[in-house]
Amino acid sequence: MTFDPNADISRGKVSRRGRTTGIAAGGVGLGAVAVFLIAQLFGVDLSGLVGGGDGSGGAQQIGTGDQAVSCTTGAEANASIDCRMQGAAASLDTYWSDELPQLGGSYASPQFILFTDQTSTGCGGATSAVGPFYCPPDRTLYIDTGFYDELRSRFGSSGGPLAEMYVVAHEWGHHIQNLAGIMEQHQSRETGPASDSVRTELQADCFAGSWAGAASTTTDGKGRPFLEPITDAQIADALSAAASVGDDRIQQASTGRVNPEGWTHGSSDQRQRWFTTGYRQGAAACDTFSVPAARL
Repeated sequence: MTFDPNADISRGKVSRRGRTTGIAAGGVGLGAVAVFLIAQLFGVDLSGLVGGGDGSGGAQQIGTGDQAVSCTTGAEANASIDCRMQGAAASLDTYWSDELPQLGGSYASPQFILFTDQTSTGCGGATSAVGPFYCPPDRTLYIDTGFYDELRSRFGSSGGPLAEMYVVAHEWGHHIQNLAGIMEQHQSRETGPASDSVRTELQADCFAGSWAGAASTTTDGKGRPFLEPITDAQIADALSAAASVGDDRIQQASTGRVNPEGWTHGSSDQRQRWFTTGYRQGAAACDTFSVPAARL
């Protein structure tokens, strides 16, 4: 997926956080509780978010603070990962500010933090081991961009710019669920191929697809599209990324067998299918919670 070189991406709000050390979130304080609830809701192992400590429940951060990513053009987004993240944020922010009201919600922009190795969050201390995630308490997306290398080397994704932006769009989808009250409505801790956690993740995939389907017609303040039309090869990259983090593929790689009753994010096929549904039919088609289990 290529940005129009002359597109204005300055609206995208992304910050790069300096390296942090000495993060601790000991005890069972608010951070630990928040991480536990998120892990149960989304079915993802966020144990790495809460580190050891002295039992005080406090957190210490030593680093260089947050610095805004200050790119301005699509050409910069095509050349730099940080600028590409800013461009994705500009496009997603514009798309959802128009789309969510049509679905009956009220839109507000999330924060978007890029970090390296580890950082502090509203959900506790985070390391890159947990992968990209959205923290509901502080309404922030957190991504260590080194994950994109791991997506290819560890998970077997073909990579590519649209695959990278699919990850952002998926986490942005969780922000939309938070704003729309979907997270609050569906908090079952059950797992399985038709569980609330799987339906939540598949809806985020569908929301990512709906953005991709509209991306080449979503425009900056001067009416210029942020992104050029998506090619079949780029869609294949996004689908490859979705498939690479399917529960069945991860289970097979890690344990040598597939256990559908342990699924929390959906199979590779489900994730690809719901991304495609959003891409072809738009966000209104993303109600994964009303779909019978056999069709999910």
